[in-house]
Amino acid sequence: MTDLVIRALTPSDADLFFSLHDNALVGRGAFGHRYATVADGGEYRPDWTWVALRDTNVVARAAWWGAPDDTAPIALDWFDFAPGEEEAGAELLRRAPFRSEYSLLVPPGWREVPEVRAAAEARIGAARAAGMEVLVERFRYVWTPGCPLPERPGRLTFRPEPDDAVILDVLRRVHSVTLDAHARRAIEGPGGLDAAAQEELDFFRWCPSPREWWQLAYTPDGEVAGIHVPAHNPSGPCIGFIGVVPEARGHGYGYDLLVECTRFLVEQGAESIAGATDCGNAPMAAAFARAGHPVTQERIDLVFAQG
Repeated sequence: MTDLVIRALTPSDADLFFSLHDNALVGRGAFGHRYATVADGGEYRPDWTWVALRDTNVVARAAWWGAPDDTAPIALDWFDFAPGEEEAGAELLRRAPFRSEYSLLVPPGWREVPEVRAAAEARIGAARAAGMEVLVERFRYVWTPGCPLPERPGRLTFRPEPDDAVILDVLRRVHSVTLDAHARRAIEGPGGLDAAAQEELDFFRWCPSPREWWQLAYTPDGEVAGIHVPAHNPSGPCIGFIGVVPEARGHGYGYDLLVECTRFLVEQGAESIAGATDCGNAPMAAAFARAGHPVTQERIDLVFAQG
């Protein structure tokens, strides 16, 4: 078999990306944009797009994505390969100089459809062969005006909090006992709980939405119950963060926070609101269902080992 050539695209040959047939059975990554380079009005950069060629044929491709101001990609957003070329896909990921998370979007109940399951497992297998591991599976939601919009329960009051130190303290409290796999991974790293809280704060700042949207929630006796962050990521309005502090759990406040976050974004004109939670986070998944957010996709997050 002909040796592989693995390299980044250049502005002059970016059209090579389209020479590989797109398998529509399985979605792309967390952002999943239509592929177009920045020069063509899209969001992908040729130097962050790599291909594996056998002779002159593209047999595997991967596109990493970042916001316009990012100096390094934040996600592997597109990864696929020709039939029988799983090893070429794995080798592409090994040789490319990026170690961003790979978030693969799949339809709900993807394991029940043999063709979809086979396509997803092939990509997961190639990513694993390149040194990645499945961190978590997540539900992805999209609220639209055709979905229910529940009334505010009225149990909590909400106020913007301008002090980042206060926000960080609440995030530490939320993550001190958490079901969230990404937070737990950050906590297990060298920075511990402080790093997990800072990671969330950095995400809030990264989103191009107003700082004054970040709100703390308070019980009737004035105690902090949690935090919600309505946001816009580069793709549009989203539930940026929902968190209840440990001492306020057991009252279903995650639902109250989600309703407030949803209604806040609707009041800002949002007509589509994305959200996500880990499949294993039963309380938050129940809150999304109760608040009228339907599951539109599932997401499989894979990461390289830390360190």
